[in-house]
Amino acid sequence: SLQLSARGHWSTWPAFASGQTVLKNHKPCCAPEERQSSNKQALLTIPKPRYLKQLESYLRKELQSLDLTENCSQELKLQPYREIFESFIEDFKTYKPLLTAIKNEYEVTLAHQKKTIRALEPLKAMVTTVSEECSRQILALQEKEKDEINMLKQEKQHLLKFIDNMKEENNSLQTQVERLRTSVAEEYTRYLNEHGALKLLLAKLNDLHDEQLDKTRCQVQDVKGEDVVKLTLALKIARQDLTKAQLKMNTIIADYRDVVPRKHFESLEKKYSDLLHEMKTLQKDFDQLHKEYEILLDIHRETAEERDNFCAELQRVRHNCTPRPNWAKCSEVIPGGAERWGCLAEGKTSDELVDVLLEEIGTGLLKQINAFPGWGKGDNVPVYLRHEGEVKNKKLTKKDMVNILKDVWKEKIALEQQTGTRSDLPEFFLSCLQKKHGDAAFQWSYTLHKNMRLCRSNHVLSSFYDVLTGKVGEEQYHGQNQLISNLQKELAACDNLHSGSLTSERMALREAFPLKRQESIQELVDASRYQLDSTEDLIDYISLFKEDEEGNAGPFVVKLRSQYVREKQEYLSQLKTKLGDLIEVKADDLKTAFCTIDPGIDDQTLDTYIDLAYQGGRERPDQETVPVETALERLLAGDVRRVGPPPREGGTPGFEGE
Repeated sequence: SLQLSARGHWSTWPAFASGQTVLKNHKPCCAPEERQSSNKQALLTIPKPRYLKQLESYLRKELQSLDLTENCSQELKLQPYREIFESFIEDFKTYKPLLTAIKNEYEVTLAHQKKTIRALEPLKAMVTTVSEECSRQILALQEKEKDEINMLKQEKQHLLKFIDNMKEENNSLQTQVERLRTSVAEEYTRYLNEHGALKLLLAKLNDLHDEQLDKTRCQVQDVKGEDVVKLTLALKIARQDLTKAQLKMNTIIADYRDVVPRKHFESLEKKYSDLLHEMKTLQKDFDQLHKEYEILLDIHRETAEERDNFCAELQRVRHNCTPRPNWAKCSEVIPGGAERWGCLAEGKTSDELVDVLLEEIGTGLLKQINAFPGWGKGDNVPVYLRHEGEVKNKKLTKKDMVNILKDVWKEKIALEQQTGTRSDLPEFFLSCLQKKHGDAAFQWSYTLHKNMRLCRSNHVLSSFYDVLTGKVGEEQYHGQNQLISNLQKELAACDNLHSGSLTSERMALREAFPLKRQESIQELVDASRYQLDSTEDLIDYISLFKEDEEGNAGPFVVKLRSQYVREKQEYLSQLKTKLGDLIEVKADDLKTAFCTIDPGIDDQTLDTYIDLAYQGGRERPDQETVPVETALERLLAGDVRRVGPPPREGGTPGFEGE
């Protein structure tokens, strides 16, 4: 049981004792430190109350009897304190309500904290599970990256071996080139010696022939007994006459080489007169017989053009009658051997084969260069080449370059459609490379520029280079693509069954190109059959527009593009002929010339052509002139085509362009 103090109150030790001590030893003048030390000494002299000692003894025993190794050791440890506090409250009657309220509030708070802890237990388990899952994912990612790094290292070793093999192959090719050069030099020396021996042989034959003639003359002289001097003089005069006759004959052949035979001319002239007479006679029935008349005019025009083509072909054959080289030898030095050379040389002329050979040699040498010298940052340097110092050669394949340039065209067209304004190709080209490759953009621009300059046989590379350098206008590139796209749509529209094949290809081409000549349509038909290797009427028109992985189109599209260039040149040739001997031309005179050779041209197209010739109006005040040659060069670089049928002078049609 608890004990009371001597006065019948609960002891307040040490507060009671300290209070007595403070009252007893209170010194107003002393320092706080001195008072604190004196209080401590007084506390040590006053003994603890017996009740306090009993409580402390009970607490120690209870704590020593507890097993604190269990999980709920804290709650067990709290129980002795709770019992002492309850005993204290029961014996302390005066403050029991307040202490009970304090105890209850602490109990409620502890219960709330336990409830909160129990609610958080699942979250703790979830956090532990998530932590373990994240750890596993991190380990898996590290393992995956390790495999990728190993794979990239293996690929690097493979590429290094491939580079070494290519270097060895290049060295072997260089050796073959040197051997071929030596062989060609030996053959040239042998042919030169044979040529000299042939000349000597001809000279000996001529001498023998002269000696035989002299012997014959001597025999005749002996038989007839004529004077030798007289015969010699007559022979000399005869030789002089023969020389004059040969010179005159050569002059006549040179002067009348391009003259049409009179019989042919009279036949055509008679035919033309008959047609003209028939036209005048049947003028009243012109509406009914108009189609028949057009057919007759087409036959006449085709005959005249056929005659001109034969004459031109004859001249070309005469000038080109040289021994053809053995192009099969090139397969020995071209990478890919005879199979690749066969694909490159298919359907090409000797001049085109020379370009292909130079292109292959040039690109091969270009791949041996590891870096290009920079062009500097001057104003005369194109913006996409303004760099100082060496630039690394990316050594791209033709397929990679074609894909890059096609992507540049797509992005530029998409941007212009979005903004509605035309952007400058050189600046856009550089910005596009910088966006993709950052500081290495000039490595790509230099590599692409060097290869585009060499690869003239590839349409994608050559057309991009021509537009990039300003040789042709961007409108010409888009015009050719639009021409091909319109033809595809026209052929698809004629395919009612959507089978991808057509039986009346000639009619579809005539509807798509109403202004083309008959032989131009026939060239396209022949090119399509040659490309598909078929003589049947059923044509797979979808295959005509396919490209290989390097962007090379088939013979059909190549012929279509060549006709586009040829027809534009013929159109501008007629314009130049119409301008006559003018050195400079005004805008009004140029408009008049266009309307004369192309009566069907509309005002919008005419203004476009005039703006192109006068550089968008910068050089076209009302009375300003521009040189004729300059205007024609600007028109040749742009997208200029015939709009309507050509005029007919005296019933004779002119050339029809597209």
